[in-house]
Amino acid sequence: MDMRQREHIEAVVEATTRNAPAVAARTHEAIIQSSWRRCVHQYGLDPSRMQEARILPQTRLREHQQRIDDFARIARHGLQTLYSQVAGLGYVVLLTDAQGVTVDYLGDANTDATLRRAGLYLGAEWSENGAGTCAVGTALATGQALTVHQVDHFDATHIPLTCTAAPLFDSLGSLTAILDISALTSPQARDSQSLALQLVRIYASHIENANFLRAHRQDWILKLNAAPEFLDVDPDFLIALDASGRVVGHNRRAHEMLAAEHGLRDAPLPSLIGTPFESLFEARLDDFGRFVYSRPSELRALALAKSGALLYLSVMPPAPMWQPGAASKTGTQAARAAKIPPPLAALSGGDAALDRQLERAAKLVDSPINLLINGETGSGKEYFAKALHQSSARRGGPFVAVNCAAIPETLIESELFGHLPNSFSGAGPKGKRGLIQEADGGTLFLDEIGDMPRELQSRLLRVLAEGEVLAIGASRPVSVDVRVISATHHPLDELVSSGRFREDLYYRLNGARFALPPLRERSDLDWLIQKLLKDTAGGAVAMAPAARERLHRHRWPGNLRELCNVLRYAQAVCADGHIDVDDLPENFSGHAPASEAATPALPASNTSADEFDPHLLPPEGMLLMQYLRAASWNLSAVARQIGVSRMTLYRRMARYGIRSPNQRDAGSH
Repeated sequence: MDMRQREHIEAVVEATTRNAPAVAARTHEAIIQSSWRRCVHQYGLDPSRMQEARILPQTRLREHQQRIDDFARIARHGLQTLYSQVAGLGYVVLLTDAQGVTVDYLGDANTDATLRRAGLYLGAEWSENGAGTCAVGTALATGQALTVHQVDHFDATHIPLTCTAAPLFDSLGSLTAILDISALTSPQARDSQSLALQLVRIYASHIENANFLRAHRQDWILKLNAAPEFLDVDPDFLIALDASGRVVGHNRRAHEMLAAEHGLRDAPLPSLIGTPFESLFEARLDDFGRFVYSRPSELRALALAKSGALLYLSVMPPAPMWQPGAASKTGTQAARAAKIPPPLAALSGGDAALDRQLERAAKLVDSPINLLINGETGSGKEYFAKALHQSSARRGGPFVAVNCAAIPETLIESELFGHLPNSFSGAGPKGKRGLIQEADGGTLFLDEIGDMPRELQSRLLRVLAEGEVLAIGASRPVSVDVRVISATHHPLDELVSSGRFREDLYYRLNGARFALPPLRERSDLDWLIQKLLKDTAGGAVAMAPAARERLHRHRWPGNLRELCNVLRYAQAVCADGHIDVDDLPENFSGHAPASEAATPALPASNTSADEFDPHLLPPEGMLLMQYLRAASWNLSAVARQIGVSRMTLYRRMARYGIRSPNQRDAGSH
């Protein structure tokens, strides 16, 4: 204990034991001394007992993070932007929950150990009854933004620190979190933190408003400002109304403004929830048409009911459940469009089984749970995942698709998790962000998840459980915010039973499961044919009834992928934009292949493409043969077409005993 700490302890003891003179209730000194007294007389803390920072264990921390997960996800951008402005001055940025536990943190990795010892770290607990007077704890206790600078702290351990915090309220007026910036060292004068306090207040307001707008998308939202020039740019006050015109939410500034309007500035703020719009403003709900965004802001003046003071109003109507577009549809399609967002609705032409999956998916587009898609090869699992992403609030973020079966096992770890420079044999001098990090803020689609090597499954489990990824060669994980959608044609429960897939990972991925019907079971084949022809040929291609009948008789072992390639081939070779039977691909049978009844013996591995009947192949092999022949055995083109690497294509050809004529010809010379 040094001399400064001894002097501080004596000052706290004196302030908490003598009768303090009356001080104006809102001065900084009064707030700090009131907190010191609470620490001694209410919480029983001893100012002479110096305590190290308390860091919660990972399991306890995760519990706190999960409780505030949605709010923290919205706040994350605000934290990052604030940190970019203060990092060069030595600050860290903390977000705590309403118990004072740090659930998110941005700081300099080079000073991690020092920051952790000081408690400026993820998992640190900063409640007033645990850590004494501090910015987070005292902001929680008072509901006010403030700076606790050096000797303002109760515990002498913390007097080197300067900490500035602002409370974050939800739309019902409940204190939900604390935004804090802190530094290990700073100038002696408290006034040096005036700018820090202003920045924290500004970003706290931004985060609150972002959370408000997200929470009340289905309500009427009133944006108000005293200056018309800033009304549509940066509204001060936000109020949400239900369909009957009663208040269902507000931001903190609106609450304070209306309380002051009714002379309640110094009293506990009453609840405004349920208050009719007409009792707050001199206007009726029928007048909302005067306050729409299209009118000049200076013409949107609105008087407060009690004082008559003018504000300027912009009215946002409730967002439609999904984007408009149902008006152009009729009957059943219009009813579906009202319930299903357009990206998902576009996947079906009225197939009942698929529609049931889409209706269920529509309810889960913004749910935090992970989704698992089952379906045969080529049944549209990636299209389904993309539609889920485009229908969700994450549609502005990236959609990163990873085919776990296509990446070589030696590279899949570095591709997924990234690596530092020269971190393993073959790694380049530059580091690489992994695909998981690339998906931050968006959706990570893990196709063929059943083919992921088991040793990597535990690392993926950590990403899902902890929300962080550790690159190869790194010692510190990086937080990521991803929504994981996985897909497989394997029965994962059987892989779990056989020990080839981790059970804990399976239950993490399988928050909700969707089963896509194979093409042979769908009732909307004609709709699909027309849609694909329109997409590829602009609707300028017609199809003869005989050709269409042949398509209906086919069993489609390759599902949508096979149909798409058959139509592309037919479109390319047909004459005058008219597809006839003869324009369908070579060996296109138009009936169920014999391989569906029994799995045939594979051809010998040295059999060339012209030396065996392709109908002896299983469905996947027949499909592969169709691709190869349609591309004139251009292996690179086929690999791109089916979304695999050339090495994977070679392995599949070897599995089915298929040899390229080019290989045979090359071997004969």
